[in-house]
Amino acid sequence: MYEQLKNKTLFNLDETIAKDIFKDVTFPWEVLPLIKDFIITLGESLPKEDYEHPEEDIWIAKTASVAATASISGPCIIGKNTEVRHCAFIRGSAIVGENCVVGNSTELKNVLLFNNVQVPHYNYVGDSILGYKSHMGAGSITSNVKSDKTQVTIQYEGDVIHTGLKKMGAVLGNYVEVGCNSVLNPGSVIGSNTTIYPLSMVRGFIPKGSIYKKQGEIVGKL
Repeated sequence: MYEQLKNKTLFNLDETIAKDIFKDVTFPWEVLPLIKDFIITLGESLPKEDYEHPEEDIWIAKTASVAATASISGPCIIGKNTEVRHCAFIRGSAIVGENCVVGNSTELKNVLLFNNVQVPHYNYVGDSILGYKSHMGAGSITSNVKSDKTQVTIQYEGDVIHTGLKKMGAVLGNYVEVGCNSVLNPGSVIGSNTTIYPLSMVRGFIPKGSIYKKQGEIVGKL
């Protein structure tokens, strides 16, 4: 049931240092409350020859490039060969994979970024999971709290799924492309290999292999 929402369908679990966080859960929103404690446990096991430990609960791969103007709060892990650019703001509870880009004025909070994810320009990503090689265009953001502050639900093929969370942004499967200045509303789940047009306002589940042009106009890729 709900196969397209399951972690095994959305993600390539071999493309994250946090593979074990998915062991006992089925759906991505179940991962979000686990990220903080998981980072602390995983960080303490990381090899010292590969990772620096500059502050409590912060681990940064020695091959990563971190701008002097970036702000990083723990718990946080930054993977190998990742670039954290000028004035990036990592607020904690963030796992940033290998070969990622966290760009100018991008803000991360309670997130899991798989390997090769790019959030390179003016992005806000909170309480979200971004799958392997997903990319958010300049100015695109995840909205993680509903305006009425009630718990986030996910609309899926006519069903309403209750997450039990007051904070949940978006889940991007592998190879998702989000166009510039788009807003992913709370509880958005975007299937792998999907493209979101610029200036989109997205909510609910978007099937894999789709092109999201606007609300009510979603077509399959040829």
